[in-house]
Amino acid sequence: MFHKNFKLVIAAILIGFGVYQIIESNIGNGIALILFSGIFIFLYFKNEMILLAFLRLRKQDFEGAKKWLDKIKNPESALTQKQQGYFNYIHGLLLSQTNMTKAEKFFKRAIKLGLSMKQDLAMAKLNLAGIAMTKRRKREAQLLLKEAKSLDKHGMLNEQIQMMKQQMKRF
Repeated sequence: MFHKNFKLVIAAILIGFGVYQIIESNIGNGIALILFSGIFIFLYFKNEMILLAFLRLRKQDFEGAKKWLDKIKNPESALTQKQQGYFNYIHGLLLSQTNMTKAEKFFKRAIKLGLSMKQDLAMAKLNLAGIAMTKRRKREAQLLLKEAKSLDKHGMLNEQIQMMKQQMKRF
């Protein structure tokens, strides 16, 4: 909604005014303003449109997620590097249902930009392995599956990885 630098400016103003309120003996107001500035600092690191798109994805509402992502006009300047990674990751997830070539491009860009959670990185590599397998690139798919398995520390993707390995044996 706001540009990333504008969020920091708002947070700095709120912190400054909060300190002023504390100096003027309005301690409650000062603390409230400083805590309120934390929202803008949080939204600097986690873009609100991407968070809302993740919520839509969680409810399997792909159209709603696409609508929230489309509200980000210029992701290169409006988002930090990790946010750009998640922007591309969500686009890849949305396109993996219909256009695998474009989805592969988005997943590769998301991995290159970086994802902060290893589980998301494992999911991106698992999707890339599936795309590589459908394009008959078995060696690349095996490598990506191995990387996804090593990133999946909690075993949440074990079932999908095993299913994909079974399908690779048929090729």
